[in-house]
Amino acid sequence: MNKSIKLQDLGTKDFKETWDYQEQLFKGILDTKIKNRREAAGLQTDNYFLFVEHPHVYTLGKSGDLSNLLLDENQLKEKGATFYKINRGGDITYHGPGQIVGYPILDLDNFFTDIHKYLRFLEEIIILTLAEYGLKATRSDGETGVWLDVGTPFARKICAMGVRASRWVTMHGFALNVNANLGYFDNIIPCGIRGKAVTSLNVELGIKTVDEAEVKAKILKHFAHLFEAKFEH
Repeated sequence: MNKSIKLQDLGTKDFKETWDYQEQLFKGILDTKIKNRREAAGLQTDNYFLFVEHPHVYTLGKSGDLSNLLLDENQLKEKGATFYKINRGGDITYHGPGQIVGYPILDLDNFFTDIHKYLRFLEEIIILTLAEYGLKATRSDGETGVWLDVGTPFARKICAMGVRASRWVTMHGFALNVNANLGYFDNIIPCGIRGKAVTSLNVELGIKTVDEAEVKAKILKHFAHLFEAKFEH
């Protein structure tokens, strides 16, 4: 079992380019697993973790409803945003500057083979990270992701999640609003959930800009602890 994870920070990168790159890494792990099964090759599978920030983009998951995007093509152009239908679970979401996006591309055979546990771990990593900033974040029953003030009229989502898995290999991941322009969420019904607000870490802390490098370091610390993994740069 290989518990080492290759960490790559891609900086700002186009969504489609990043998606293609994820698919390439994902396929590489799957190919190794198939070879192992067919030929008893005994090859080690790799694990990756990508940090990235995307230019303004809306993505719609497999189970999503296109009517949750409230913009037409011309309005998307005016906003400087793009749109993609993609192969993760979940409905529609927004990615953009000021958001930390994490894509773990893991062979869960190296860790544990339980997708439910995997999603709960991703949520827990964000909950523990936000706790370091004095925020009490929680899960919301039946709604993947991380929220504040669940069960009150002020419930708001701070981190969206959507993953794909095949033969216990994962891709896609989470998007944590750190210094995000929340106006872009007004153009969608986020995750298909009406009447729920969206927030960002800088708004919650009442400061202009949160140090994103610091947030990433905290995420990696909690990830390594929960997954009993080590990161390679």
